[in-house]
Amino acid sequence: MKILSWNVNGLRAFARNGNWKQLMSLSSDVICLQETKSEEAQLSDDIRKPEGYFSYFSSSKLRKGWSGVALYSKTEPLSIAFGMGIPRFDQEGRIIAAKYKDFTLFNVYFPNGGQGPERLEFKLEFYDAFLKHIEGLRKKDEPIIFCGDVNTAHEEIDLARPHENEDRTGFLPEERAWIDEVINHGYIDVFRALYPKKKEVYTYWDMKSHARDRNVGWRLDYFFISHDLQKKVKSFSTLVDVMGSDHCPIVLDLEL
Repeated sequence: MKILSWNVNGLRAFARNGNWKQLMSLSSDVICLQETKSEEAQLSDDIRKPEGYFSYFSSSKLRKGWSGVALYSKTEPLSIAFGMGIPRFDQEGRIIAAKYKDFTLFNVYFPNGGQGPERLEFKLEFYDAFLKHIEGLRKKDEPIIFCGDVNTAHEEIDLARPHENEDRTGFLPEERAWIDEVINHGYIDVFRALYPKKKEVYTYWDMKSHARDRNVGWRLDYFFISHDLQKKVKSFSTLVDVMGSDHCPIVLDLEL
């Protein structure tokens, strides 16, 4: 099973710019999109209900054209859930959870910690609530996968200019410490587990400074799996040459 995750930075613009056909050509069994910035009713039929896929959408109830996630699946999930059951977090449309026979998959667009201390506090509280939420499921012996734009680079190896960004959200000690906590709870960063010392592999580049041309990037997008799924990992790909957003897609292939 191939699961693709991609922050598309606006699904309608992404499609208008001719990227939808490219996405479909990647032949993924499950597609998890983040930062869709759209409501289901605003999407054309080919994006709302692409042939061969069941589709699910969650959008922000606070602001139009902001945040949002979408999930497309060739196999109909056993169940779908939106959010964590916490209105303060769920109203931003950041989570779709799909339960399958072998695992529960969370497609998550984690908050950005910019725009002041209140937003950073919100991000950290979202982090803690999400970990608590998935840990509750693991106690019921549910294998967990979560993917998406985590909006934090974990270690110095995960961004091009770590020392210049020590005081910038996305690389603050308290943000990075949460990823440490996730790993300490037994979740595996699939890319880093397979490639522990691989450098200069990023998933986000600033568009205004044309950073992608120089590969001055950040690894902000992840697949985390609970340890009981580790033996099922077939491969992991970071599709750095696939354009269409300020992020690139990442793909987890599982042998199920």
